[in-house]
Amino acid sequence: MIRLRIGSMSALLAFGLVLSGNVFAQQDTSSPAEGTEKSATEGPENPFPRAVKVPAGILDGGAEWFNTAKPLDLADLRGKVVLLDFWTYCCINCMHILPDLKFLEEKYGNQLVVIGVHSAKFDNEKDSQNIRNAMLRYEIEHPVVNDSEMLIWRRFGTRAWPTVALIDPEGNYCGSQSGEGNRELLDNVIGRLVEFHRVRGTLNEKPIVFSQESVKVAETALRYPGKVSVDSDGGRVFITDSNHNRIVVAGMNGELQSVIGSGVAGRRDGRFQDAEFFRPQGTVLVNGILYVADTENHLIRAVNLAEGTVSTLAGTGVQGQPGQPLDGGLLQVSLNSPWSIAHVKGNLFIAMAGPHQIWSHVLGSDRLAVHAGSGREDVVNGTLAESAFAQPSEIVADAAGAALFVVDSEGSAVRRVATDPGGSVETLAGTSELPRGQSLFAFGYEDGVGDAARFQHPLGVVLQDQTLYVADSYNHRIRRIDLTNNAVTTWQGDGTPGNSLQPLQLSEPGGLAFGAGRLFVADTNNHRVVAIDVGTGVSSVFEVAGLQPPAGAVRRPLPDLKSVIEVPALRLAATEALQTVVKLQIPAGWKRNADFPVTWAVFSEGEQSVVPGAVLGVRREGTVAADGSQVEFAVPLGGQPGEAKLILQVTWGYCTTDDSGLCRLASAVWRVPVILNTDGGESRLELQFPEPDVQ
Repeated sequence: MIRLRIGSMSALLAFGLVLSGNVFAQQDTSSPAEGTEKSATEGPENPFPRAVKVPAGILDGGAEWFNTAKPLDLADLRGKVVLLDFWTYCCINCMHILPDLKFLEEKYGNQLVVIGVHSAKFDNEKDSQNIRNAMLRYEIEHPVVNDSEMLIWRRFGTRAWPTVALIDPEGNYCGSQSGEGNRELLDNVIGRLVEFHRVRGTLNEKPIVFSQESVKVAETALRYPGKVSVDSDGGRVFITDSNHNRIVVAGMNGELQSVIGSGVAGRRDGRFQDAEFFRPQGTVLVNGILYVADTENHLIRAVNLAEGTVSTLAGTGVQGQPGQPLDGGLLQVSLNSPWSIAHVKGNLFIAMAGPHQIWSHVLGSDRLAVHAGSGREDVVNGTLAESAFAQPSEIVADAAGAALFVVDSEGSAVRRVATDPGGSVETLAGTSELPRGQSLFAFGYEDGVGDAARFQHPLGVVLQDQTLYVADSYNHRIRRIDLTNNAVTTWQGDGTPGNSLQPLQLSEPGGLAFGAGRLFVADTNNHRVVAIDVGTGVSSVFEVAGLQPPAGAVRRPLPDLKSVIEVPALRLAATEALQTVVKLQIPAGWKRNADFPVTWAVFSEGEQSVVPGAVLGVRREGTVAADGSQVEFAVPLGGQPGEAKLILQVTWGYCTTDDSGLCRLASAVWRVPVILNTDGGESRLELQFPEPDVQ
């Protein structure tokens, strides 16, 4: 968690609110608010009887809104529980609460609206396009406002990233909570609010849908690639295609050799085509095994390149917590956002971004250990145990194996770490040893020697001879550090995000690797890898011939079947696809939301299915007729005789015709018993979507 001492709490101090500590847990629920007294038989008491009315316009002042057709006001959301998420996209703790927000959004889909309030730490994070990229990278679907001047932040008295603030359906402020790990608390509080306001009659449970930034972007072969590594002996390049949840293996001339991972976000082991990752980052090759920092699964994976299989080396799949014991086996210890891996003489060293530490593992053993870092988020030198890191994001070793070089992204510093357990940590460039926490805000752009240099959230580093190359991500540049005197100079990039090759422009480059006289750059926001000839400085896009985006990558759980529409059993010819037409009914005074695609997904109820497993539960986009009256799609079938009960879900959005910005989500589920046989049968399914409720 990052704390920022800034501004005042004047707007909310006027209400007599104190926004520190666990406000939700501290609320006095002993006496109900005026006018809300209820007996035990009438229903629950108000969980926040002393909540204070939020003033109008408290969300005003944002530079731009995303995932919504217009700026939102709390008055637009009356009847909903509103959760404000104050975040900045560099922050690992902010990333960690995104699964919690997703859980709450899915559990309280008709009662809760989450609004992200992006209040930037770094200058680069104030730019709306960069925020949009971060939202797409982390697949954020709720509305977000760019609070670039921190106006909303100040009105709510926010002091740390992340912080959430809760507003009840009547527009009353209930409290706030900073830090991560609060899912259970938020779930309990929101559940009580929903229960109370449902009884009170002040809860609006009509679903609301917002315009999505994700529908405005074209597919690309790579999607926010995070890291890249090179096997010089084998002539291979390993690209971490992070948002496609896979690893791409290519020859040095760009021929596609293999794709590791199905593209589905998950943690399944198995053959390359079946295995799953979740936004992986760094890789390192050791004796034919490619070790992968499977970042958002909190795992280390092992890829056997010869056998074409993926297994899990370490981690439980659950995010680890500070101070947890590490004396269990590899599969019993929880990791916390592993971001990069280096290898030294049979040891793996792991940049563990979540706890701000460097961990180690002796290959062949069953143990993990903390190699360096106290766990305090800061930039502090000294012994391995006394040192402090701030979100280490890439780690490489020198040729002799005596030292590790680490980019400390939140501290905007480059560090050297001894591999010897009796060694120490020093800062090569950027600041350190400042009063507590100040190093986290000592960033910028400045060439110079040692602590005179400034970086802005660097994410990548690689060593070549006596030169360190650094991906100075938020400065959109490649910097060089001469290890003979720690002098920092700028080598590539003009400081503005872009995709020009001559002169080279980058957009938040995330990882570096060196091979065959070229520096390979994971140019993250440009969805590409750039190869730079180190001798001439000439740049080119490293194209992987024939690489395609994965077909369908979002697997959904079986939908709620309470309102399932039963369809008579359908006898089908044993073919490769079932052509399906769904006729839509658009209510008078409304129109289909063109920014929200009509999507469909098919599931199997029970164990038997005639649909390929790779298709089940994956949300796909249908083809909408020109007049918007119907959607068509083909459900893949196995082509073999069999029977199953298919669950078909179709979802689309609709908005008022007066462009007021009010949009809603329509979803319907059908149960379709099917029999595939060799004697012929139907080859087409027609369904009628029930008219959406607009009351």
